[in-house]
Amino acid sequence: MNDSENPDAPEGVRLQKVLAAAGVASRRVVEQYIVEGRIRVNGVTVTELGRRIDPETDKVDVDGSAIQLDVSKRYVMLNKPTGVVSSMRDENGRPDLRRFTEDYEERLYNVGRLDADTSGLLILTNDGELAHVLAHPSFGVTKVYIAKVEGTVTAQTIAKLTKGIELEDGEIAADKARLLDTSRDSSLVELTLHSGRNRIVRRMLAAVGHPVSELVRRQFGPLHLGTLPAGKTRELSKVELGALLTLSRRDSGVAEAPGEQENE
Repeated sequence: MNDSENPDAPEGVRLQKVLAAAGVASRRVVEQYIVEGRIRVNGVTVTELGRRIDPETDKVDVDGSAIQLDVSKRYVMLNKPTGVVSSMRDENGRPDLRRFTEDYEERLYNVGRLDADTSGLLILTNDGELAHVLAHPSFGVTKVYIAKVEGTVTAQTIAKLTKGIELEDGEIAADKARLLDTSRDSSLVELTLHSGRNRIVRRMLAAVGHPVSELVRRQFGPLHLGTLPAGKTRELSKVELGALLTLSRRDSGVAEAPGEQENE
C-alpha cells in the first residue's frame, strides 16, 4: 500500500520518492544526497531521511539547482525563423507558432515574443507560472542579440550604446555591447539587454545611425541557442531546466506592469 492509499500515513510524500519520480536519481541515491546536505526544501537544507513534502507547493533544489516536481510540465527551445509571428493563432492568417507545437501532446505557449522579422531563441512551455515571471519586464531576464546593421560601426558608437541613448520613451543603455565584425557596408554587433521595451534593439541601433537588416536572439537568461537550426525545436536538458527554474524562482513576486511586454 502506498502513501496515498493509506489514510493513516503522515501528510505529504517522501522526498526521495518525489525526486526519484522527477528523474533526479534513484531513491537510494537521493537518500545519500540528503545525508550529504545537498537538498533544500523551500530554501532550508533537509537533514532527515523521513522528510515528506507537498509536491504541488514545496520548492526543492539539489546542489542549488531548482527541480521541477511536476512531470507534466514541458519545456522546449525553438529557433524561431523570420516570417513567423510569436502567436499561437494569428488573426491575420500569417505563419504562427502552431506548426512548432503540434507534435507535442501538451498545449504549449511562448514565453515573451520576437518580431516576425527577428529570428532566434524562443521558449515554449505549458508552465504558466514560469512563463509569466520570465516574460515580465520587471524581472529583467538578460537577452543577447546579434544584429547585422548598415554601415561601419565604430568603437565610439559601441561606447554610446552602453553609456545610454535617449529614445522617445526614455533613456536606455545596453548592459554590454561589442563589435563582432565590420566592413564598409555593414557590421555585426552583439547587444546584451534586460529591457523588455518594444523593438528596443532595432530602435537603439537606428538611433545611433545603424539600422538593423538582420536580428537574431542567441541567448535568453541561462539558455543558449547553440547549433539548433532555424525552424527546429528541442527539449531543454536537465541542466538547462534547472538553471531556468532557479532563475524564475529567484523573484517570482514580480509586480504587474500593464501594457509593457517584450517584443524584439
